[in-house]
Amino acid sequence: MKKLANLNILSNTVISLFLINYFVLSDKSLFSFVEISKADAPEAWQLGFQDPATRCMESMIDFHNLIMVVLIIIGFFVLWMLYKVFDSFDESKSSVSEKFTHSSVLEIVWTIIPAVILMLIAMPSFNLLYSLDEVIDPTMTLKIIGHQWYWSYEYSDYATLEGGESLNFDSYLIQGKKSEDDLYELMDNGSYKHNGAFRLLEVDNRVMLPVKENIRLLITAADVLHSWAVPSFGIKVDACPGRLAQASLFLKREGVYYGQCSEICGINHGFMPIVVKAVNTDVYRSWLEKKIENIVF
Repeated sequence: MKKLANLNILSNTVISLFLINYFVLSDKSLFSFVEISKADAPEAWQLGFQDPATRCMESMIDFHNLIMVVLIIIGFFVLWMLYKVFDSFDESKSSVSEKFTHSSVLEIVWTIIPAVILMLIAMPSFNLLYSLDEVIDPTMTLKIIGHQWYWSYEYSDYATLEGGESLNFDSYLIQGKKSEDDLYELMDNGSYKHNGAFRLLEVDNRVMLPVKENIRLLITAADVLHSWAVPSFGIKVDACPGRLAQASLFLKREGVYYGQCSEICGINHGFMPIVVKAVNTDVYRSWLEKKIENIVF
């Protein structure tokens, strides 16, 4: 009977691990009001990560799922040990306590097993860490400058012949007041209708980047500390005045990706959104030609 009970506990534990892995680490939802669906922008009641657009972010999510499985197993084991302690060392079951001071075998086991677990976690961790610092031969360079409280972007690879002026622009938050036509459209009856853009996340000038190209990001700040962060890219780089940080980016698919400044930079820190639109090479080339023509003429 005791072996059968232990087998039952083991089977229940395996089933619980499967259900937790299925619902928590997948796109399924345990509750109708909790959204675990992934998107390129945050959703109400969302759990988990946004849909990855880069290989690095995919690796981060895979590593997170691996750690979650390890934590769940360790958690169940610790809870089982606590249950056994309360159950086996109850006075009604064992009125005479065991007389021993230590167990060399047990001490060796509980030292080696955690060390092995940490080593198994460290291998994919270091692999992911070094992949984030991989040096690539970039197709283009985007320079990002943080200000209080907006972002400036410079496509320094495309400097014009006259005066060496490069393609650059500022990106400000769209306020979204009903008196403006940015987030609201004026209807025939005089009322305003929201056009579907995200409040406090939409900007007047989006960053355009091509997909499936190696892109180098150079990030700095003009005044105080900022942080350029886009969750779908797996990128969060501090922008420090007087210093130039570098990051690599390779977009796998088209889409519109949203981020925000992730370093407290003053009173309007929460109003520095980031919007990146990833397009195919032909669309990007057409957009680039129009921008350069506006600079020249």
